[in-house]
Parts: sequence; structure tokens; C-alpha cells
Amino acid sequence: MAEQKKKRPYLYEVDILRLIFISGVLLNHTTSLVGSYISNSSWEQGFLDATHLSLHFTRMGFMFITGLVLFIQHYHKEMHVWSFWKKRYLSVGATYISWAFLLLLGDSWLSGKLNWATFWPDLGSLIIHGNDYYMYYIIVTFQLYLVFPLLVWVFKRFNQHHLHILLLSFLVQILMLVFIKYGMPHIDKSGWPYLFKNYGFNLLVYQFYFILGAYASIHYAEFKDFIIKNHRFIGWTTVVLAIGTIGLFFYNQDVLKLTMSKTLEIHQPYVFIYDVFIIAFIIWVGLQYAKFRSNGMPKWFIKLVDNGAKIGFGMYLGQTIALGIVEMGLRALHMSNFWNWLLIPVIYAVVWGIDFGMSYLFFKIPPFGILVGRPQWHISKLWRRKEHV
Repeated sequence: MAEQKKKRPYLYEVDILRLIFISGVLLNHTTSLVGSYISNSSWEQGFLDATHLSLHFTRMGFMFITGLVLFIQHYHKEMHVWSFWKKRYLSVGATYISWAFLLLLGDSWLSGKLNWATFWPDLGSLIIHGNDYYMYYIIVTFQLYLVFPLLVWVFKRFNQHHLHILLLSFLVQILMLVFIKYGMPHIDKSGWPYLFKNYGFNLLVYQFYFILGAYASIHYAEFKDFIIKNHRFIGWTTVVLAIGTIGLFFYNQDVLKLTMSKTLEIHQPYVFIYDVFIIAFIIWVGLQYAKFRSNGMPKWFIKLVDNGAKIGFGMYLGQTIALGIVEMGLRALHMSNFWNWLLIPVIYAVVWGIDFGMSYLFFKIPPFGILVGRPQWHISKLWRRKEHV
């Protein structure tokens, strides 16, 4: 009982991790957008292709943060399964369905293809499959919510073997990625279930990052000390592995003769090792932020990070709008390959600013808080009121 009442310290490092990872997602998708306006045969496109894998850690970083935060919130207290499921599926589901409706409606209207007879079936398909507008992350999160009570039980049941669980998870992840890269392309998957055929939507492909988040949450002091003690090794290894992603690109293209989509796919053994190291290094950056947050750090930056952490979920779901606005500008400007490439930092800043500003307004203006996962009226409270009527 004493453990349940013990107030856990607020982890300010998690705030900046959220902001770094959503900013990385926007950078990743901004470079892809700009690349679509650069000729395939140009050196500018070649540069973007060869360096693109180095940006593919942000999705995994979000998975780690999700596991970390969920275990911080629920591991050290009694798990009420139905209450957990109701709260999570209602709150995240409301945000998810709202964005799915708005994005599909806007897309259909702008393309001149809005047909209400087909709109509702299309919306239902989008909600079920999450196969557009970067919705895959929500589909994976819903799967995590389903098995999360079981994960908590496993860590509590085998409380003396947490490191063994982590190592087993690591081994499973490596073997799975080897199979995905070298085995699956030679197998007929036409009759496979949706979540196995489209493995990027499957929780199992990300299981190590959730398990790592769980382990880090339970053993946070030791985990933090390990990161701080080894941060130089982690940092330099991250740099080497990041440069190595360029070699991986040419290995995939010139040796394995993979398609460009398979070449740049994130589900590769090498990318997994790179992701683990760069996430660990970013955690160290977050720890430095937490350390110096109240020691002379500019207040505007602290406020930026605090707000960014609150609206990060909304920024992820709303990025389609920011990217779409910028794409209209790129289409109108008709810039050369070189200028598109050179102005990527400026284009990225515009995408980031639009997305942050839009999400912040949603956060502040009722009832649009639901679009950033922070409704000004809480849906679970409405549900309880309904039950009492």
C-alpha cells in the first residue's frame, strides 16, 4: 500500500524526448516530401536516398516512450484491466476517429472526389486498417493496449528475471528482422492476415522497444546511471552507425538488388542496432535537459519543451495538414532540384512551425483539445455520467 501512495518524481527528460522524436518524424517526412519534387536521376535525390535511413529512428523512439510512460503510470499500482482498456480506447480512439474523419473529408473535398455514398465505407476502412495519413502508429498502440495488462503481469510474475526478459526480447527482435529482410521477400503472403502481411502495422515488429521502455521504467535509476556512465561510447557508436546507414543503402541497392522501398525499409537488423544506440543517446540528451532545466536554461525554451510534450500526439496526427500546406507552396514555386535540396532546413522549419502552431491552438481552444489527445472535456467523465443517468 505504501508503494501505491508513493509519489513518483516527474521525469522532465521525457518531455524533451517527446519533442525530439516528433521533430524527427517531421524531418523524416519533410525530406520525403521535398524528394518527390527532385528528379530521381539527380545527385540531390541520390543524397536524400542514401542518408534517409539515418532518420528512421523516430518511430522506434515513440514506441520506447510509450512503453516507458505506460509502465511508469501502471506498474506500481494495482491493474484494473477493464478500467484501463475503457480509458485508453475511449480517449485515444476519440482523437484517432476525429482525425481520420477530418483528414479523409478534407482530402476527398480538395481532390473533388467527395461522394458520401463511398465516404463512410472508406472512413470505416481507414479506421480499421490505419493505412493512410501516418495512422499506423495508432493501430500499433491499440494492439499494445490490448496486451499491456499481460505485459505487466509477466514483469511482476518474473520480477527476478527482468534482464532475461529484455535479452530474450532482443534476440527475438533480431531473428524476426533477419526473417523479414531475407526470408519474407521470397514467400507468397497473399493469403496472410492483414497484420502479418502488413507487418509494419504489427505490434510484434516493435516489441523490443516496448519491453525496453518497461525495463527502463522499473529499473529507472540503474538504467539512467548506465546511460550517463556510457554516454561517450553510446554517442560515438551512434555517429559511426549513422554513417554506416549510407553503406547499408548501397549494400541493399548494389549487392542485394532490392527495390528502393525495401532498401529504405526500417525493419532491418542493422537499423535495429542503430535505433537502439541513437535512442539511448537521445535519452542522455534528455537527462542533460532535466539536469540543467532549473539551472539557467532559457525560460522560453523550457516553455517550448513543456508545450511540445503536451501537444506532441496532436502534432503527429496533424502533420498531414502541415505537409500538405507546404506541398502546395512547393508546387507553386517550381524550384530547381538544387534549390529544393538547399532549402530543406527552411522548408522543415515551416512544416514544424505550422504543425506546432496548429496543435497549440487546438490545445488552447475548446473543444479542439480532443485533436491533440487533451480534450477540454474528458470523454471518460461523460461516459460515467451516462452510466448514472
